[in-house]
Amino acid sequence: MELGTVQILGISMGLLGGLAIFLFGMDLMTTSLKTVAGGGMKRLLARITTNRFKAVFAGAFTTAVIQSSSVTTVLAVGFVAAGLMSLQQSIGIIMGAEIGTTITAQIIAFKITKFALLAVTIGFGMYFFSKDEKIKQYGLMILGFGLVFFGMHLMGEATHPLRSYEPFIHLLQRMDNPLFAVLLSATFTALIQSSSATTGVIIVLASQGLITLEQGIALVFGANIGTSITAILASIGKPRDAVRTALIHVSFNVLGVTLWFNFIPQVADVIRSISPVAADLQGAARLAAETPRQIANAHTMFNVGNTMIFIWFTPFFAWLVTRLVPKRPKVEPEIIRPKYLDDLLLDTPTLAFDRVRMEIGRLAGQVLPMVRNGPQAIMKCSEVHLRKLQKKDDNVDILHGAIVTYLGKLSREYLTTREIELLHDYMAISGYYENIGDTLETNLVHTGMERIRNHVVMSEPTQKILGELADKVYWSVEQATQAVTRSDIDIAQQVIAAKPEVNQLVDSASSHLEARLAADDPHRLSTFRVESELIENLKHVYYFAKRIAKVVTVIDVKLNEDERQLEENKQAEDNGIQTPSS
Repeated sequence: MELGTVQILGISMGLLGGLAIFLFGMDLMTTSLKTVAGGGMKRLLARITTNRFKAVFAGAFTTAVIQSSSVTTVLAVGFVAAGLMSLQQSIGIIMGAEIGTTITAQIIAFKITKFALLAVTIGFGMYFFSKDEKIKQYGLMILGFGLVFFGMHLMGEATHPLRSYEPFIHLLQRMDNPLFAVLLSATFTALIQSSSATTGVIIVLASQGLITLEQGIALVFGANIGTSITAILASIGKPRDAVRTALIHVSFNVLGVTLWFNFIPQVADVIRSISPVAADLQGAARLAAETPRQIANAHTMFNVGNTMIFIWFTPFFAWLVTRLVPKRPKVEPEIIRPKYLDDLLLDTPTLAFDRVRMEIGRLAGQVLPMVRNGPQAIMKCSEVHLRKLQKKDDNVDILHGAIVTYLGKLSREYLTTREIELLHDYMAISGYYENIGDTLETNLVHTGMERIRNHVVMSEPTQKILGELADKVYWSVEQATQAVTRSDIDIAQQVIAAKPEVNQLVDSASSHLEARLAADDPHRLSTFRVESELIENLKHVYYFAKRIAKVVTVIDVKLNEDERQLEENKQAEDNGIQTPSS
């Protein structure tokens, strides 16, 4: 049969349009799931640090829930980079993520396209009419779910005429060569960067009776290799841990395909024996009825089987990628760069905020040595030391700028009211650290330069009393930093409660300086001015530390309010009372 230009154009539009709707539905469903469940999945993964088998379960469960192996992998990379788990321990999570992706194929294989528009209607209604943000997210999730199947329906309708189109049949005949099928599928997956979309197309072709199970298995193998290429591309320019993780991903899938490639007929026989049959049908109709579920089962069997085999070789994988991607010689960079701010997590705000908090910890790591060494440099060091102190603030400015830019990008994502407040809180905290750096870099260095110009020499008693104040201020900034990085309200309250002690040290130092005004010293007034400026700037540093601690307590109060509201709503629902969100 020959197809006219108009028919070919119609088939192309239907196939590409259906694929676009399918991909949009997947993205909508994934984004909503990540918004609703991202925080819980992060906490689940964070607990898996010792047992490789638990790590596989955690990786599979997380990916199945949030429908994104990329996010699961990025989380694993982040935990390795933060020292929360070793590279070897993260391999189980990566293997589990591969199993989690097969859930998508299992869902797609259910022939529920006739209910696609019903899901679209329900999902849109929940999103459009509800005022509760969580219900809106569930509505978007159902809407995306419906669009996935509606897209599949359009692709199925578009490909129906291809059953008798000679060039297409010739192409399918070439796929009897499994190597050709693997390469074709890998290329297609690498181009569209979605193994789920490739799997969807494969199952659509199977549902039209256009491909056999053997061809479908080869195409699934190719999709697994193609998604590995995506992981490699995503790791370019990333830290070494990210490159190693991508290499594990590639090694796992390529070795798996290599292992099973010569046994595709045997795998197909096993899959047929465990899958539902349509014995009352014949020919293409039987293929269309049986093959979609068989392909989904083959996809699951491939990834589960690979994991069961390769889980015993995680030390080898870790050794291999470490040899292939060795650590670079540790050289302190002239210009610091952000380490945790990954744009891939922007569409998962819960996880992105966690990375912002980690980067704020690095920002604090640049500020703390300035607070520790700055007062001593001002009191007695040379101009060279003061210039070095001044230079250190450049790193503070770079990290602060990177955090603000990242939060700006995050603000353009869909955020809940609570997340908008958290964005402002983190913006404020990073700003306070930048203010501390500026206070030391500008005001205190100026004071130190004035000491040198006026030949001021501070007495030992004065250095001692100012040193006590400086130590307390450093303690305050250090504790405020721990409060931020650990989300610890108790430590934050200790910083706030230190105000009377800091004020007492300030008063004691000021009284000491006033008493020394009468000393017989030709530089007495210059000395008094320099010492007074040092006290005043240390007060400012404590003020910013206290502000950081207060923001931490505000964040904690809001979280407790959210948890209390959820508990009250649950109790009210248990008692049959309608809540605002119900």
